[in-house]
Amino acid sequence: MIRVSRLNGDQFALNPDLIERVEAHPDTVVFLTDGTRYVVTETVDDVVRDIREYRAEILATSYEMDRGEYRPSRPELASGNTVVPFPGTEER
Repeated sequence: MIRVSRLNGDQFALNPDLIERVEAHPDTVVFLTDGTRYVVTETVDDVVRDIREYRAEILATSYEMDRGEYRPSRPELASGNTVVPFPGTEER
């Protein structure tokens, strides 16, 4: 996810895989594949840079995982127990 800001300063996260295009006229408008539009304070270049960094981070993490060098920032993920049971289900 990338973080962007609305014109009123509220921050929110967008899934960059759902971004179709980003335009500036004069405010920056992010268009999603479902037709949703967001006006944000960041420039087009900032949004594009954030998308590029997000994707580069995914590739870098995949590379580290493949080489056995990955160290998660959340220690509970290092235990290998990353499956969380669905609430209300019990083993039978």
